[in-house]
Parts: sequence; C-alpha cells; structure tokens
Amino acid sequence: MASTTVTVASTIGLHARPANIIAETVTDSGAEVTLALVDGEPVDAGSALMIMTLGAAFGTDVVVTSDDPNALELVAKLVATDLDA
Repeated sequence: MASTTVTVASTIGLHARPANIIAETVTDSGAEVTLALVDGEPVDAGSALMIMTLGAAFGTDVVVTSDDPNALELVAKLVATDLDA
C-alpha cells in the first residue's frame, strides 16, 4: 500500500465537519483508505466517527494510506485543506 504524510490544515482539527467530508469522499471513491497519526493505529477513513477518534488537531501529521493512488491523493489534499473555511 502507498502512503503519504500530510499536516492537518483545518483550524479545529479533524472534528465532525472535516471528518464527514473526508468519509463521504472515501465512500464515494469505493477505495479502501486509512488515516493514522504517525506511529499510530490506522482507522477507516470511510467512517467519520473513526476519523474523529484520531484526535488529530490542527498542525498534526497524519498518514494517509491506500492502494488507490487517486483516492490517496484526494484524501491527502482534503486533510491538507482547511475544511472549516
């Protein structure tokens, strides 16, 4: 699986709104994507609740992993975007 590390850009972190946007995107893509804190356990990025359990605050590095390069790139871009704006 390919992975990339990105920094959370949402000012309040990966809370309900950003987590929901990411989860919907993953679900729509049909790909398996996980998110994890560096050296942490991965969670299903298709679940907003699981994303919120990461506790990823603004400025936290998050590892995005997927076998689907398009889904990987899209989710990485979402994490690196302020989805609260």
